[in-house]
Amino acid sequence: MVIQFFDTYTRTVRPFEPLHADEVGLYTCGPTVYDYAHIGNLRTYIFEDILRRTLAYNGFEVRHVMNITDVGHLTSDADTGEDKLEVGSRRTGRTAWDIAEEYTQAFKDDLARLNIIEPTIWCKATDHIAEQIATIRAIEANGFTYATSDGVYFDTSKLPDYGYLGRLDIEGLKAGSRVDIGEKRNPTDFALWKFSPAGSKRQMEWDSPWGIGFPGWHIECSAMAAKYLGSYFDIHCGGEDHITVHHPNEIAQSQACCNTRLANFWMHGYFLQLDESKMSKSSGEFLRLQTLIDRGYDPLAYRYFCLGAVYRAKLNFNWQSLDGAVTALNRLRQTAFEWGAPGNSVDEGYRTRFLEVINNDLNMPRALALVWELVRSDLPAPVRKATLLDFDRVFGLGLAEWQPAAQAIPDAILALVEERQRARAEKRWKDADALRDQITAAGFEIEDSPQGARVKAKN
Repeated sequence: MVIQFFDTYTRTVRPFEPLHADEVGLYTCGPTVYDYAHIGNLRTYIFEDILRRTLAYNGFEVRHVMNITDVGHLTSDADTGEDKLEVGSRRTGRTAWDIAEEYTQAFKDDLARLNIIEPTIWCKATDHIAEQIATIRAIEANGFTYATSDGVYFDTSKLPDYGYLGRLDIEGLKAGSRVDIGEKRNPTDFALWKFSPAGSKRQMEWDSPWGIGFPGWHIECSAMAAKYLGSYFDIHCGGEDHITVHHPNEIAQSQACCNTRLANFWMHGYFLQLDESKMSKSSGEFLRLQTLIDRGYDPLAYRYFCLGAVYRAKLNFNWQSLDGAVTALNRLRQTAFEWGAPGNSVDEGYRTRFLEVINNDLNMPRALALVWELVRSDLPAPVRKATLLDFDRVFGLGLAEWQPAAQAIPDAILALVEERQRARAEKRWKDADALRDQITAAGFEIEDSPQGARVKAKN
């Protein structure tokens, strides 16, 4: 069955075929670990997890690489300001290394709580300084660099198609620039290697052919992606904010070094909005996954909420919508649980339709609609259960493992339930109805199912 994804590079939905038989190389831009991830960041990682699961559902083996940016990301994407880790260190009084480790672990914890599959390979920028230096040297040897007093820069004017991914108006940017670009030759030029400030010692700095300093933000992804996936691989992902700066710079580096655009497909997850405005860390106020948990929300309800919109459309967050996701997920969980054990086979008609919608650029809203159609169908419960659990290989909602929370039911109520069951078995229907009324009056409700009677406290 044909798989189609939207490729930001070509601005088209086009068929996907792996470059190497049944293995897919996937690189996803990871976090800058100077702070916690907010739920907008996590929406992008949920999209990438759905992408990975969809590829696996189609039978591909996915080699997934994700970086950890623990050095080189300055407070401005225009290569000005300070390294975000150094700023965080000064703010907290802790070392940059300790801060990076703390927020890396917090990020991994968030992924686990959202049932996001860990990448095949984690790679930290600080563990790959040698690879980044080697990549810069190759770019330099091909004539694309120049030095200033504060670093080694990439000369974007040497690439006629620089910025194509973001459809950048380079001449317009030059004409309309209001920002002092210092010693840079062009507003779009970017740092490959930054020198440590004179008279001071950074916590994270290394020797290099150009002097003591640290790598720029963009070079890490080009170097590490090529190390683990090759100079041209299948899919590169990130947030929509990477379309105009980070990813065009990655492509430029790869063109200058290896004469490729690095990835065959470039895919981007779009922002989560809060009250119609972009959620960001720079404002100082953002919602963490822990914020939702502290308010009593299951993290997987947030995952379900994100499935309600296509990944390349902005999604507005509010508490009412999240409550709706909670209700829908709980209903799906309870229904699946009550179906009992899954059968040995799925319904092939539903599976074919599911493949059609997920392979049409990860259309999760239509996939969810198909799930609810399956729930309402007259297929035998074991078949519905097996089919739903098969779909959940993509959704990642953990439906197979879910069980209702155990409730403490008083012995007196359990005795009434048992007595009612005997009355039903003996076809004493009036007695059974009277016992049900007694149970209800005590604040409990009873549900009859093929697996027997269940009793629970009324909501």
